[in-house]
Amino acid sequence: MAKLKISKKVSTAIINSLGAGVVPRVGLEHIAVGREKELQSLLQNLNDIAEGVAAFRFIIGNYGSGKSFMLQLLRNHAMEQGFVVTDADLCSERRLAGTNNEGLATYRELMSRLATKTRPDGGALVAILEGWINKIQQEVAQETGMRPNDHGFDDQVEEKIREVIKYIEDLVHGFDFSNVIIAYWRSYRLDDDDLKNAALRWLRGEYSTKTEAKAALGVRVIIDDDSWYDYIKLIAKFTAEIGYKGLLVVLDEAANLYQIPTTVTREKNYNRLLGIFNDTMQCKAEHLGIFIGGTTKFLEDPNRGLFADPAWRRRTKESRFVTQAGVQEFLGPVMRLNPLSQQEILLLLQKITEIHALNFGYTQNLKNADLKAFVQEIVNRLGAAALLTPGEIIRDFISVLNILYQNPGKSFHELIHGAEFKPTVVGKDSDTDDDVAEFSL
Repeated sequence: MAKLKISKKVSTAIINSLGAGVVPRVGLEHIAVGREKELQSLLQNLNDIAEGVAAFRFIIGNYGSGKSFMLQLLRNHAMEQGFVVTDADLCSERRLAGTNNEGLATYRELMSRLATKTRPDGGALVAILEGWINKIQQEVAQETGMRPNDHGFDDQVEEKIREVIKYIEDLVHGFDFSNVIIAYWRSYRLDDDDLKNAALRWLRGEYSTKTEAKAALGVRVIIDDDSWYDYIKLIAKFTAEIGYKGLLVVLDEAANLYQIPTTVTREKNYNRLLGIFNDTMQCKAEHLGIFIGGTTKFLEDPNRGLFADPAWRRRTKESRFVTQAGVQEFLGPVMRLNPLSQQEILLLLQKITEIHALNFGYTQNLKNADLKAFVQEIVNRLGAAALLTPGEIIRDFISVLNILYQNPGKSFHELIHGAEFKPTVVGKDSDTDDDVAEFSL
């Protein structure tokens, strides 16, 4: 325990999140086990994005296999390395396309959750823009010896700003995007809150009519359901030009696309996804990473999954060499998460035990043999298959630790071997269909 150094805030976040059945946003490195090859592959994608190319990866696995954990771990690594990151969970209101601006709703969510190393909780758009402007002002002051209040200083700053955005103007919708960035600078220069708010509203996709946007900013276009991905590419290019390594977009709960009941709408979303896939794979985007978490059925169901489309099946089906050799490929567009080993499960439980004891300030006395007994009891009651996906046993284990902490008279073996102990069965504690449930660790 003396070697474990975690702040109270982080340990509480870990225990509360795991106890509630969700992936923590912080402290993931303290509970990461296995997945070294998978993570190394994703980190290689970050290196590629920083060099100016684009990346697209599916993280595919069944309920509790670790999709959301891997995506959050990647998100945290990207922030530490100097990327702008954003993430959103797809749902009935947020899709890639739709008849009621569901794609635009996804864009708005992504913009609200923009995060950086210094603003890890989201809402970083203003900090990104103003940090960039401040940096340029410092450069002008150093190069010219001028002060911010000197005549001509702001003109020098605007000239440098235009040097950056000229690399964006030639992209699709780049001219209007650049004009809005200039409008934001002028609002900053003139201390004009109305103009600043108008520019931010436009960048966040909050204008509903072109007339309103033209009156406020002089631009003739708005971000809408059809064009939102083009602006994601522009933001990726822009962030790279102003000093970040690029933009990382994480979309989880893709099984919600699989669950769309209307065939036409579902196929419209799959086609939009295919366009994004082709765009990134052909390097038509720069400094952009798209990472999507989904279940096996979302990908492989021949009737409603991506495999229902021959174009998707051709692009994402496992190579026959992988299936024949019984090995796993980590560098393709689809990363399939295999179950954790029993030893990895035990290591995970050990880490959780230590963090729980640290968080509540007691000396933990569970031995490795106790943890093995807990795992074995689940195997005996649910079957060996349940052992290999951590999602459905973590909440059970947290609950056991909570009960032992609150009831010192209870023994560990009495608790787990008692008739009252009923391990969680995959999907049985959720209203979501087993095959598309998305809680994962």
